[in-house]
Amino acid sequence: MRANFVLEFLFLFFLGIKGNAQIKAVQRATIAFMNVENLWDTIPSVDYIDGFLDPQKPNFHRSIPIDSVPHKEISEQYRGIWTDTHLKGKKVLRHQILNEDFTPKSAKNWTKKKYHDKLQNLAEVLSRIGKEYTGSSPAIVGFAEIENRQVLQDLLSQPELAKGDYDIIHYNSYDTRGIDVGLIYQKKRFLPLYSLKKEIKLYKKSGKRHYTRDILVVMGLLDGEKTAFLVNHWPSRYGNSSSEMRNTAALTLKKQMDSLRKKIPNIKLFAMGDFNDNPDDPSFSKYLKVTGITAKISEETPYYNPMWKMFKKGLASTAFRDLPALFDQFILSYNLVSRNNPNKYSLYKAGIYAPPYLVTDFGPWKGYPYRSWNGDLYTGGYSDHFPIYCIIERTYDQNLSLHKK
Repeated sequence: MRANFVLEFLFLFFLGIKGNAQIKAVQRATIAFMNVENLWDTIPSVDYIDGFLDPQKPNFHRSIPIDSVPHKEISEQYRGIWTDTHLKGKKVLRHQILNEDFTPKSAKNWTKKKYHDKLQNLAEVLSRIGKEYTGSSPAIVGFAEIENRQVLQDLLSQPELAKGDYDIIHYNSYDTRGIDVGLIYQKKRFLPLYSLKKEIKLYKKSGKRHYTRDILVVMGLLDGEKTAFLVNHWPSRYGNSSSEMRNTAALTLKKQMDSLRKKIPNIKLFAMGDFNDNPDDPSFSKYLKVTGITAKISEETPYYNPMWKMFKKGLASTAFRDLPALFDQFILSYNLVSRNNPNKYSLYKAGIYAPPYLVTDFGPWKGYPYRSWNGDLYTGGYSDHFPIYCIIERTYDQNLSLHKK
């Protein structure tokens, strides 16, 4: 029995006098997402954009230590619009507003010891998500609030995840705070065919650009099936216009999902993320055209939210202004809901991963996620968001010989 899937004996019948048997087996996979609450390394850094490289390659826009800046070629002190298109043919630096916050000399006193403690905490959590259903750590994990590719590399070096043989897909964004989304995948389960970052173009009432996280789009073969993952971290809730920004993000995501379905018939789509909206907000119902009721899935409403019923029951993945919120969600294409073809992956279960050790059991945050930060104080906790997950499954025939030698 391979560790990366579970075999469940559903029925057994004998074929002939030699004792051959046909087993109906079930293969499962866990798809997970987690906002890891400011996973930053301890090194002061800056983004370096080499506009002479391919914008869809990670080296085009990468994080580098500030100490290495004198050794880099800089073409100009750039003050224009921060997009890949505008930066072609330029070599420039981009400073974010948090690039000094998570360092040993900052008010947070963010040391290597604390950093490695957080990495160990996260690796412990991630390695356990879905394991009771699949027997292994997740095949796919999406992330929000990572600083750069290096923090994912450091996370995967932890013993709990190293044995999963994961690889990384990540692009730096032009987000003002310098935080990104990313994805890891088990190389034995998923073969990426292409990936890209989809910019969400937002503007303030003044007309100036508002820079947020890109949508990470990854398309490939999950155990041989055409599947795409779209990792999101929509604009935070602040001011009176933030809902309009999330509506724009919803339209951007829908356009990308619709395009994938049109180009690749029968592709399975998993949009995941910290959407900073609840399932009943207009960004989902009006702009993304999502339903939480399977009977209402149609060509006009082709996407399904398995978290909607949880929200209606009062379940939450985080807290906003001291109120429970379900901002962390999955949005699935309709073909993941149908079980008409048991030999293809479909949704078995979705949930919020909240074992007791992830829940705060004291103080004003009692019952909420055991967060890493309380202001500038590192608590030793995990994150201010619970992880979420989907378990998918399919069946197949396996012939076994029961002949006794």
